[in-house]
Amino acid sequence: MSLTHQADPVKRARLRWRGRRGLLENDLIVTRFLDRYEESLKDDEVEAFSILMELPDNDLLNLLLARNEPDGEVDLPHVHALLEKMRAA
Repeated sequence: MSLTHQADPVKRARLRWRGRRGLLENDLIVTRFLDRYEESLKDDEVEAFSILMELPDNDLLNLLLARNEPDGEVDLPHVHALLEKMRAA
């Protein structure tokens, strides 16, 4: 049986490591979000976060700054919900 994100300290550390970005702007936004919400993220939010972290830095920044909205494979309800939370952090 696999541990959930919150129950597994290795998964939590890995999530924070994945949040490190090449663009300083992304790094600041993602770090601020994780500092505020990382301990309370639900598994669907962790999945959405992982999806977002797969994006190239410029695409992620455009989403975080609401210049664009998710499309294609990332146009999922839980990704939209997490983006709103990240934008407000």
